[in-house]
Amino acid sequence: MAYTNLPLTQCPNSMTNDEEETHKKIYQELDQLVSTFPRVVGPTPQILCRHRDGWCTTIPIMVGAMVAQQHFKARQSDLILASYPKSGTTWLKALLYATVHRKSNANSTSIHHLLETLNPHQCIPFLESQVYTNNKIPNLDSLPSPRLFGTHIPFGSLPESITGSNCKIIYICREPKDNLISWWHFINNLKVKANMEPSSLEDTLELFCNGASLFGSLWDHVLGYWKEHLQRPHQVLFLTYEGLSKDPHGNLKRLADFIEYPFSADEEKGGVLDGILKLCRFENLRSLGVNNSGRTEIGGSAVQNSVFFRRGEVKDWVNHFTPEMAQRINEITKNKFQDQAGLTF
Repeated sequence: MAYTNLPLTQCPNSMTNDEEETHKKIYQELDQLVSTFPRVVGPTPQILCRHRDGWCTTIPIMVGAMVAQQHFKARQSDLILASYPKSGTTWLKALLYATVHRKSNANSTSIHHLLETLNPHQCIPFLESQVYTNNKIPNLDSLPSPRLFGTHIPFGSLPESITGSNCKIIYICREPKDNLISWWHFINNLKVKANMEPSSLEDTLELFCNGASLFGSLWDHVLGYWKEHLQRPHQVLFLTYEGLSKDPHGNLKRLADFIEYPFSADEEKGGVLDGILKLCRFENLRSLGVNNSGRTEIGGSAVQNSVFFRRGEVKDWVNHFTPEMAQRINEITKNKFQDQAGLTF
């Protein structure tokens, strides 16, 4: 039977009452601690609070991140997909999952079946909002290697077992203006479904530029992983959404080489690489039934899979921003990244 890399379903769920109570107490104590953190006005339907490391997120997700910090034990063979929200995470999760499992699922039909059944966020769950949530600290030891996990946590707040190990981190970022537009549509989708008033682009821009967004400042988030990539290029791969869109073939080969699952000459000739790209194409993923009608539990809420798919276009920001809005973001980007040669979109 194909391995689906789902900690929430693959890990043993049987716990003693004492273990359940212990886990519940850990969450309660951290929930009380987080409740003392400063509150942040943000665009999301839920209240944001500011972590001691400077970034902000919702209380349940912050608690999950802190539980992960304390209890996640990384393996050298783990693959961690990190990103700022709305940077191409869903697409890259599908590509990574299909690449790793192309040999255990020898034909494209079986991989296609898995991605028809599971949303990419179920294939590669977020540590802070899917693995460590609902008062649970799952035993991940039963999962075969390589284990695949996602995270939006800034690099400086990752579990030490990740940053101190040789497990590989794949990071993807996106041009800030396009990232903001994707984020604005995403949160307004959630707000409408929660019967809340949508946020204006002007208000969202103001909060975004001030770092009052899920997981804090985009620029600081990117810089954290970029600097680590420069120091440890064999442990941290740095991708951009624009680069992946422009050259999906070359970047998928780069990803496969980095995680030590390279495509052989026979696989390339046989169309395996092209098949994965076709399967994981944004338009194809969006058309699948599971992504039209299914739901994925994230951060304690059942989120409709359809909200993870919109247009996926590069430079969509030109359809929304005034020149003044674009200039404001460009100035911040220039100031933040001016000393980082090679960090371009």
